[in-house]
Amino acid sequence: MLTNHIFDSIKLEYADMLDMSSLCRVIKLFKPDEIYNLAAQSHVKISFDQPIYTSEVVALGTLRLLEAVKLIRPQAKVYQASSSEMFGNSIDEDGFQRETTSMAPVSPYGCAKVYAYNICNNYRNAYGLFISNGILFNHESPRRGINFVTNKVAREAVRIKLGKSKKLTLGNLKATRDWGNAKDYVYAMWLILNQNKPSDYICASGISKSVEQLCEYTFSSLNMDYKKYVTTDARYHRPQELNDLKGDSTKLLNIGWKAKYTFEDTIDEMVEHWLN
Repeated sequence: MLTNHIFDSIKLEYADMLDMSSLCRVIKLFKPDEIYNLAAQSHVKISFDQPIYTSEVVALGTLRLLEAVKLIRPQAKVYQASSSEMFGNSIDEDGFQRETTSMAPVSPYGCAKVYAYNICNNYRNAYGLFISNGILFNHESPRRGINFVTNKVAREAVRIKLGKSKKLTLGNLKATRDWGNAKDYVYAMWLILNQNKPSDYICASGISKSVEQLCEYTFSSLNMDYKKYVTTDARYHRPQELNDLKGDSTKLLNIGWKAKYTFEDTIDEMVEHWLN
């Protein structure tokens, strides 16, 4: 069951990635030692509908943040949330994507993330700032928005089980993704930022599963056959499809990271949340 206990231990302040003055104000106010930039319009399908807004927030928003850090708090360590979407359909011969894999994004979101990734490396090299990119593959939890496929599937499967819905409509069932658990990946963010030198790291499970396999496992965990309930509609296909994602986390493993949760653990957690 999700709780909001953390709110007793944190202070929230408003800022806007479109407004550099608000970023400057918050940095001046708190003088942070560590800054984690997770701000984004992060839904890939929506980025096709809102490409300019997505780029303003994800790409230029990151630049505004870096400028604020450079001007006000250059000693702060900055974590940039990079994305596996930056690779697009570029994949190494062994089927993996790693830090050295070329980037060929296939969505406005992925393109914006590539700009943010590159501008972070530029500011790191040009100004000596401590900026690390965490290239995180899909990481899931019950807090994931229900317009993302994992929680969409978990929620609707439970609704069907309880008689509140009759079918689940999805897009490309053959697309594969490397799904991990958000708790493991947040620990990776902290670990990346607490190294002696800034660098770029991939965080992934190294296991790729299709959307169809996601449906099969989720529905079977509720003693149902997904084939009786899951349908497809071309409306949910991307204008340019990203087919396969599978990350190689060797570099991150070498600094002490290790996943505690499996794909199945994560989906079970999401299903249990919706049952409750």
